Amino acid sequence: MSLNGKVALITGSSSGIGQGVALAFAKAGARAVVINYPHASEAAAAANVCGQLRRLGCESIAVCADVASEAEVDHMIRQVLEVFGRVDILVNNAGIAHNHTVEQLPVEVWDRVMAVHLRGTFLMTKAVLPLMYEQGFGRIINTVSQLAYKGAPGLSAYTAAKGAILSFSRSLALEIGARDITINCVAPGATYTPILESVPSETLQAIKSGIPLGRIAEVDDIAPSYVFLASEAGRHFQGQCISPNGGDHFL
Repeated sequence: MSLNGKVALITGSSSGIGQGVALAFAKAGARAVVINYPHASEAAAAANVCGQLRRLGCESIAVCADVASEAEVDHMIRQVLEVFGRVDILVNNAGIAHNHTVEQLPVEVWDRVMAVHLRGTFLMTKAVLPLMYEQGFGRIINTVSQLAYKGAPGLSAYTAAKGAILSFSRSLALEIGARDITINCVAPGATYTPILESVPSETLQAIKSGIPLGRIAEVDDIAPSYVFLASEAGRHFQGQCISPNGGDHFL
């Protein structure tokens, strides 16, 4: 599963799964990985990831951009092209989550969750597709969630956004057709990332008890799925979703 010579752009990659995927891409031989982060408070974390990548022999830059902003997305793509000249792999990973029952869910929170997840995935994909068409090659991988399939109380905006990304990916897979460009999704199960840091230990234990493998995933359990889909080994996957979830949910 070599990524030799490839240039990857990963949104929301200053921590969590995005960071893990960036490091996995570097270890698989990627020439360069672009680290995207949403605001200045993540700048130091993004710079740290870039440093780790460079120590692995992978070129890297960090770019601050809100993926829900068309202007910021376009500016980020221009920066990447100025430095690296191409984008071979796009990972739409940026995401946020808020816990509210539907009747208590503020409209502005719903809109922001949809903007980051769904609008962000659309804007990023729209921006890189012409480049991939011109190159005659591209791999797009969207981070969704097993919760898009099974649902979760209090996370209706998050699960709805992830389900919409699944549907969007399948429609684009049909549009791409016979081009050497693929779009697929990874739907991780519960994973130890900063999102879980505020979850009470009893809740984590309940989650763990429902997973047949008996444990919550580490990021290193999730990242290989992205490497596979980005590599030549995954060339016959189109419009698919793979879910490293320890058996918590069967797709």
